[in-house]
Amino acid sequence: MSNQHRWKFSRIGGFDQALITSPEDLLNLEQLDQKLWAALSCPVKGLQLDEAMLAAIDVDGDGRVRVPEIVAAVKWACSALKDPSLLLASADSLNLSDFSDTDLGQKLVTSSKEMLTALGKPEQTSVTLQDAQNQEAIVANTRFNGDGVVPLAATDDEQLQALLKLIMKTQGESIDLSGKPGINQDALAGFFNALRERLSWLDEAGPKVKPLSDNCEGAYKALLAVQGKIDDFFSRVRLVAFDGRSQEQLNKPVSSLESLGSSDLSSACDEVKHFPLALVAADAQLPLQAGINPAWQVAMVDFVSQVVEPLLGKGLTHLDFTQWQTLKAAFNAYQQWQAAERGASLKGICADELRGWAEPKWQAALEDLMQQDLAMAPAVKAFAEVKKILLLRLHLKKLLNNFVNFTEFYGSVGQAVFQAGTLYLDGRACELCIRVDDAAKHAALAGLSKCFLAYCECTRSDGAKMTIVAAFTAGDADYLLVGRNGVFYDRQGRDWDATITKLIENPISISQAFFAPYKRLIRFVEEQAAKTATAADPSGAALLDKASVLADPKAAAAAVPEKSKFDLGMIAALGVAVGGISTALGLLMQAFFGLGWLMPLGLVGLLLAVSGPSMFIAWLKLRQRNLGPVLDATGWAVNGHVKINIPFGGKLTQQAKLPAGASRSLVDPYGEKATPWGRYLTIALLILVLVGLGFYRVKQQQWPWHLAVKPPVPVAVPPADTPAAEKLSAPAPVDGGKK
Repeated sequence: MSNQHRWKFSRIGGFDQALITSPEDLLNLEQLDQKLWAALSCPVKGLQLDEAMLAAIDVDGDGRVRVPEIVAAVKWACSALKDPSLLLASADSLNLSDFSDTDLGQKLVTSSKEMLTALGKPEQTSVTLQDAQNQEAIVANTRFNGDGVVPLAATDDEQLQALLKLIMKTQGESIDLSGKPGINQDALAGFFNALRERLSWLDEAGPKVKPLSDNCEGAYKALLAVQGKIDDFFSRVRLVAFDGRSQEQLNKPVSSLESLGSSDLSSACDEVKHFPLALVAADAQLPLQAGINPAWQVAMVDFVSQVVEPLLGKGLTHLDFTQWQTLKAAFNAYQQWQAAERGASLKGICADELRGWAEPKWQAALEDLMQQDLAMAPAVKAFAEVKKILLLRLHLKKLLNNFVNFTEFYGSVGQAVFQAGTLYLDGRACELCIRVDDAAKHAALAGLSKCFLAYCECTRSDGAKMTIVAAFTAGDADYLLVGRNGVFYDRQGRDWDATITKLIENPISISQAFFAPYKRLIRFVEEQAAKTATAADPSGAALLDKASVLADPKAAAAAVPEKSKFDLGMIAALGVAVGGISTALGLLMQAFFGLGWLMPLGLVGLLLAVSGPSMFIAWLKLRQRNLGPVLDATGWAVNGHVKINIPFGGKLTQQAKLPAGASRSLVDPYGEKATPWGRYLTIALLILVLVGLGFYRVKQQQWPWHLAVKPPVPVAVPPADTPAAEKLSAPAPVDGGKK
């Protein structure tokens, strides 16, 4: 990077972004290291930016705008203007005095004046984008617009129009700027080259090539139609002459005809088309009139009339093998000539018509029209360059703030070019909505963003459809479900019906993570209760059935009571489980009440023990939220980690809240009767305090009503070797021996 220019960077979204704020920044944009650009490429279509401007920058026409193309466009625009700062002040017009004194600047001045003159505004000293667009529309609808395509409207000569139609039919058509079909230079040259080759090939067909000069093509087609079948006939004849035993098989045995007798035959007799052309025998000749397979009779009549009679004479009833070889040899030269066909694109057009178009005047007339159209190319190109500089004046700043940096995305006003609009759903407004073409393909990469993503199919009453992905970055995900409906407003203000079709679930907020374990517990309890109720329903029905049976004396007498079955092992297991749970709860309560005045801290610790892991995982994922994978999946090449932290996520997804100064009545006429939770909570806290105090005093043995226990009077125990008489004379206990 050049050290001569001092760049300004801003730490936004977790990475340093180069700011474009001065003409010097534009002039030195080429020196900015690509590693410091926010993006390296973006698609031409699908952005909230003028596609004509992006297409003008995309010089290679691959549908993507890259860093070198933006640098080249900025350099070109800076050299065309005296003051490059005009590119940072978005406007749709330029004064003619704003253009520089360079060759490019003066060329644009000349083109602008020609444009204004053509529009009937020769005295105007400024040119607007609307002027350029009007001139473009005028040029597109003129006879010659420099695009190298000659449409039918380019001439009033009916013969030339007929020739243009013939060229479009045989060589293919091109579309003019006006949207009308015509021919380009390749089609024009290709037609006359094919015309000359075709005529040269036709001239090669002399008497030696065409045995029948009048109808050689028809006769050759008639010969080809039966050639394979006649060759098959004479091959069978020679085989029978070699071995007479094969005659029956080569003529098709009678068994092959049995299936034909039980079905109706078609008028063309296609069912026997695979049979021999005629019955074969040793040294047999091919009959030309009677005895021919009916499926081939029409083709043979055509063959006889167009080939046999013109070459061998009329009156023949049979054709021998030698005569057949003579007929085939007569067409050998013609067959070779057909194989070397040239100018096939003009096949089917008679030679006389082709020779008429081969006159030099027709090619010269079309080439003159083509040259008149191409002569307009420099002026049209100049008009396009005027439009390009005006588009850059209006949109370049926006492009740079969404490519070199993402300041428009992180700004407090407006939306970035990749944001398609706002989705209203579940009491929230999601501004980070991006249009996608293939949700399944997009989700494969977008899931790495660590964002909670909802793919929505959007439809309008006019039949329009599109798919968007919306990032929910605030609130919770309790009611974000596939199938929920919302409304999407695009950047043009049009409303779409939106339905969630796919979700990529990730944490949305820390508060959601805090309550997640308790919500899972509540769902588990509800599911278990539902399962228990479902399982108890058949038992209740069985009891009702039993009661109805006992109500009937006859049925009761017939009913045999079942003996109750007790599973002692199950009862013992339940007792052990209840005892274990009671012990665990007792130990937990003992530990909790043993904290004394630290019991509130113990409650906080318990909550953190339950919710802490969930909150920690959510915190890690929220720190990793990154817009890059979401954009990359739509065709962008994001160069940095475009982070979405918790405060910025609150801006991208706004939750419902009452407006400032609004009043609210809490009296709901249809609300459920209020439960005195305050009273219950006070009683519960009082009981908790008394139980805690009691437990504490029990531990210290300081109950006020505690009965003091007198210490026992020590009793003297005589030694083991004391005589029995002395033991009997030992003094009695003070309490008379009562315990």
